[in-house]
Order: sequence, then C-alpha cells, then structure tokens
Amino acid sequence: MKARTTNTKPSRPPGQKRTGFIRGTDLFGYVGIEAVLDQMRRKTMKAGFEFNIMVVGQSGLGKSTLVNTLFKSKVSRKSCTPDYEEKISKTVKLHTVSHVIEEKGVKMKLTVIDTPGFGDQINNENCWEPIVKYINEQYEKYLREELNINRKRRIPDSRVHCCIYFLPATGHRLRPIDLEFMKRLGKIVSIVPVIAKADTLTVEERQEFKERIRKDLTSNGIHVYPQREYDEDPEERVLNDRIRESIPFAVVGTDKEHQVNGNKVLGRKTKWGIIEVENVAHCEFANLRDLLIRSHLQDLKDVTHNIHYESYRVRRLNESNMNFSELVLSSWPLKNGTDTCETESQL
Repeated sequence: MKARTTNTKPSRPPGQKRTGFIRGTDLFGYVGIEAVLDQMRRKTMKAGFEFNIMVVGQSGLGKSTLVNTLFKSKVSRKSCTPDYEEKISKTVKLHTVSHVIEEKGVKMKLTVIDTPGFGDQINNENCWEPIVKYINEQYEKYLREELNINRKRRIPDSRVHCCIYFLPATGHRLRPIDLEFMKRLGKIVSIVPVIAKADTLTVEERQEFKERIRKDLTSNGIHVYPQREYDEDPEERVLNDRIRESIPFAVVGTDKEHQVNGNKVLGRKTKWGIIEVENVAHCEFANLRDLLIRSHLQDLKDVTHNIHYESYRVRRLNESNMNFSELVLSSWPLKNGTDTCETESQL
C-alpha cells in the first residue's frame, strides 16, 4: 500500500504577515504611486538641504583654493574674510563659514569648517583633539535636540558629513601625524584623503605615491570613505570599488580661467603649459567633485546619520551617568574659536 502524499505550503511563523508583490502590469489602472518622487522633489527644493564639509591639513596645501574650485564660488574662510592675513596659529582653532548656494532652484546651505594650525607646529602631539572635540560637540548638540520634549520640526544639522584630509605631495609614505589622525577620526567621520598640489609630481611618481598610501592605510587598519562594509548592493559595490582604486585623489585647485583651443577652462598656467583642473588626464579633481557632490553627497549624509551619529548616540545613552534631566537645548559656543560668515550664492 502506497503512502499518500499531500502538497502543503510551509507555514509562516505566528504573527508574521504575508507580503505580496504586485507589479505595474498587474494593476487594474494608473494609481499614481510614482508621483511620490515628484512630491519629495518639490519638498526638498522648497526646504533645501544642508551639507557640512571639513578641510584638514597643514598650511600652504591649497585647502581654500580647492574648496572654492569644488563649488565654483568664493566659499572658503579666506574668501569671505575682508583683509585676510595668513598667520600660522599656535594652536588648532576651528572656523566655520556658511553659504546658501542655489543652482536651478535647488538650495543648499554649505558650511565649510577650516582647521588652521593643524600640523604647523614643531610638536604636533594631540593636535587632532580639538577636531575630535568639535565633531563630538555637533553630535551632542543634535542628540539634545532629538531628546527635547518639544523638539523642532526640522532639527538644524551641524554634524560634519565629510572630512577632506590633505596630504602633502612628498612622494614618500604617510607621515606619523597622517596615520594617527586618520586612525582616530576615521571612527567618527567619513574621511576622503587627497594628495594636494599633485602637479608637483610626475605621473609615475603620483601613481607610486598613491600605491604606497593605500598600502599604509591597509597595514594600519585605517578605513576611509567609501567603506566596503557599507555597500548596499552589487551595483553600488562596483561603483565604490572604482572609487577605492583611485583613493587618494591627486588634485589641483585653482579659480583662474585660461583659454585652451578657444575654450575657457579652469587651470594653472606653467611655462610648460596649462594644467586643466577638470581634465582627468591632468589630475583627479573631477573624480573628487563627482564623489562629493554628484554621486555620493546624500550617501555621505546617510553614513553620518546612520553610522557615525548612531554609534555616538548609543554610546551616550548607555553611559551610566547619563542624566536625562540635563538634556535640554543649550547654546554651544565653540570654545576653540569660530568665525561665521553667511552669504548667498546664485549659480
């Protein structure tokens, strides 16, 4: 006698809801779900968004020039400070400059955090501490806003979304200060290393220098943006792998235009010719700009909120001495010095 078998569907765990997938071809007619994207776009264009970028490196590496070149406007601290005079600071002081940039109806509040004095002393021991303190202060400020009973509908975001770290074009290896800074800061902020003034190196020297830097980063366990563990899907992994192969970006910055074959281009003029900033055959500025603005700007903000800020938030809430009654919004003056400049730019 043969045993009778029955086809039974695997039972779902108690309480688990069944989810079906209905494609557009299965719908009876037009629903309008895709209009949500237009709604989100309109709200974003009306409210605008914020992007906070920090530049770190010793004096004379062209930090201000590169930031101006990135956003094609005078957004650096030097540019908006009347009668600015370059002085080497005895200590690391942080200065913030904010601008509202508008392009094709989209408004962005850009804040540039400069770190004059970093790496300029004979003894640079612990010179990264004011920077670590500033970044954590912004996380704390955002956390206090979140925990307020009557919190704002839209919390102002002063958290650092990206830190561009400028490496001098020595052609050798990473210095101890570079390794120590990126080790400590890589845990709390997204770091993008760049080789400053890369036109001082030949193409061969530049490539060898980049390979040495990547080896130093790997051997010291330093993770720079974009981190492999944060890739969400195969398509994103392919894109990020190409970026990781190019890091650190060898860049040249300038805000001067020159005529090349009848066209105006941003470039630096030398007696050998013109180095075109946006020409990938000359330098990797275009790759850096695409990463920071055109392809990964929102991802930088997401990583800041979901990874770095979340780690800080969990740590603070788990501290045994956390006193919630003291978590009220208070003014947070930057003890290490802040200059503020508000302007509006039309692109």
